[in-house]
Amino acid sequence: MINVCMAGATGWTGKALSFGLREDNELKLVTAVSRSNSGKDLGEVLESKSWGVPVFPDVASALENVQVLIDYTAHDAVKANILLGIERGVHGIVGTSGLTAADFADIDAAAKASGVGVVAAGNFAITAAMAQAAALLVAKYIPNWEVIDYAKAGKPDVPSGTARELAERLSAVQRPNLGYPIADIAGPKEARGADVDGTRVHSVRLPSFVVSTEVVFGMPEERMTIRFDAGSSPAPYVSGTLLAAKAVINHVGLIRGLDTLLLS
Repeated sequence: MINVCMAGATGWTGKALSFGLREDNELKLVTAVSRSNSGKDLGEVLESKSWGVPVFPDVASALENVQVLIDYTAHDAVKANILLGIERGVHGIVGTSGLTAADFADIDAAAKASGVGVVAAGNFAITAAMAQAAALLVAKYIPNWEVIDYAKAGKPDVPSGTARELAERLSAVQRPNLGYPIADIAGPKEARGADVDGTRVHSVRLPSFVVSTEVVFGMPEERMTIRFDAGSSPAPYVSGTLLAAKAVINHVGLIRGLDTLLLS
């Protein structure tokens, strides 16, 4: 069994993952992190019965006998949490969005120095991973694309982790053609979206959206769209996260994208 700490265990995705970990026969949930429920038993918090899983106020106090840290906390906490785990020889799963390419470079360097693995995905849904893999394949042959990122009105990070990861990895395949030079356009340059490593990303934040990401490829007289949509349940992210938690112990350094694991 692989001992796991679930950080953000009572959050939207963390709660579903906590139940998923309880049912998995290869992973064992041994500690949890939730500041508002520190000192309690996680089972009593989630379903009013004891699980024997203590809840701690922070990651620093929750890593004893832990092999894998799954982090679904907040964008301003996840990097420090994962780096702390790495320092203590704990493998990491980054489920929280909002990290930059520079953040991931720091995590990769630390993980390699400590001999542990980290899997980071902007989206752990299997369908999102397959959509990203398909987009990376298309980008080898069509050098014209833009990314559109949809989420609920209250989502604080822009672009979403899903869209940011997709844009960065697309740009690593080849630099896209931007059409008319951004510096020479008439009107607000912001209307052409954010520049994420050379890929233009447009973020829409409106009520009724949960998470949707699409990449639009264009060529003369033809167009192709690859799109991922998620519903209002965290269920799509559970199986991919658990798969990553099992696989990460066999790797050293940072792995970007669930598709990298699935297709390796």
